[in-house]
Amino acid sequence: NYVPNISFGLRMIACIRMAGSFVLDVHMMVQEPVRFADALYVAGADIVTVHFDACRDPEYTLKKIKSLNMKAGIVLNPEDTLEILSGEILQEADVIQLMSVEPGIPNQKFREDTIEKIEALRGMIYYANGRAVIEVDGGINFANAGKVINAGADIIVSGKTLFNGDFCSNYFKMKQIIM
Repeated sequence: NYVPNISFGLRMIACIRMAGSFVLDVHMMVQEPVRFADALYVAGADIVTVHFDACRDPEYTLKKIKSLNMKAGIVLNPEDTLEILSGEILQEADVIQLMSVEPGIPNQKFREDTIEKIEALRGMIYYANGRAVIEVDGGINFANAGKVINAGADIIVSGKTLFNGDFCSNYFKMKQIIM
């Protein structure tokens, strides 16, 4: 009940886990995602990111996820300001994900103001002695991926650009852009 559509459920995560030993980064787009922490651990999630505004207590949620030996991340929507991140969240989070589009609405364009937000967040993490990596999700394509990485992002999420057409060709093109 956070976004109208769902991509994957717990059964899908468990099936993907059985297919290999890669890192499973699960982006929860539900209200009170802490309810699913134990089940996500059992399913095989390695990293769980949750939306700040979907948690009654974001700091508790991060701690609960980490108590299960998973990495924990917080997600900010485009309208969220960085000031909502407390020092505790900056130190506790393993990942801070910036949405560069509104969550749950397909076919949106990348919001250019995300570049400045990435740069500011990089400084906030540094000054808080945090260790979080910055992940950016939404509208990432061949034209903007390099700017996102150069601004300080560590991880980009690029579904549509990679999966439209020849995946292998798109993957190597994206890799060339961001390296």
